[in-house]
Amino acid sequence: MTPPAAYPAPGGAGAPAPRRRRRRPNWAALALGAYVVAFLGFIVAPIAAVVMVSFSTASFITFPIPGLTLRWYWRIIEYRPFVDAMIVSIEVALASTLIAAALGVPAALALARARGAASALLSNFLLAPITVPAIVLGLALLYFLASLSLGLSFTALLIAHTVAGIPYVVRTVLAVYRALPPDLEEASAVLGATRWQTFRHTTLPLIRPGIFAGGLFSVLTSLDNLPLSFFFGSASTSTLPVVMLSYMENQFDPSIAAVSTVQMLIAVVALVVTDRLYGIEKLTAA
Repeated sequence: MTPPAAYPAPGGAGAPAPRRRRRRPNWAALALGAYVVAFLGFIVAPIAAVVMVSFSTASFITFPIPGLTLRWYWRIIEYRPFVDAMIVSIEVALASTLIAAALGVPAALALARARGAASALLSNFLLAPITVPAIVLGLALLYFLASLSLGLSFTALLIAHTVAGIPYVVRTVLAVYRALPPDLEEASAVLGATRWQTFRHTTLPLIRPGIFAGGLFSVLTSLDNLPLSFFFGSASTSTLPVVMLSYMENQFDPSIAAVSTVQMLIAVVALVVTDRLYGIEKLTAA
């Protein structure tokens, strides 16, 4: 009896290699990727152009630049209105943020645990300054504060920036506080702590990231706010964006690009620090 013929084992040397199917290109994914790249390019390209122009050796804004220099950054210090306006902007930004935190944090704590149509309506009302066009808000505040005999003053400018900063504080504190379990505050009360002790030792440390992030957004918004500052600006209360606009009406040198670059650098550093410390996505999630 002859032995059966030996057959090659599956996958052995004698087995034919499996044919690989050619993957078809995913045209939808490629189109989406191209759109995202183009979209980011349209956003980043103007910013990169402003930064490059700030180092230009030309006496006027032109691109591409003929050479590199730091003279326009030195111009920021030499031009006194820039320095005075920066001081006013910093004072208004810090003061308005402190007032916005003093008013917005208690409101956010009350609204976070409240239920009903009234609380939702009040929450939307506190967030309204973000949705209302800034020029409409500025005009309304100008008429209202003028009727109170405040006029074009530092107090009126401070009130306007505070109104614009409150929504950012309320928004971030609401997001953080709603994510906290109420059992922590209940446990503190059960252990005999008063409401003030519960807030100071339990609630405040937990919502501190939201207060910090909301205050940071309020400061950055105030420093860059032109419509509100334009309505309330005067010889002694003009902020940096107002002075920059006035400067561009008479001169068109790259010092404006240098100021803009410094402002962008401050904003980027502040946002990166906040993201590293607390995480912006966690703080702004509803």
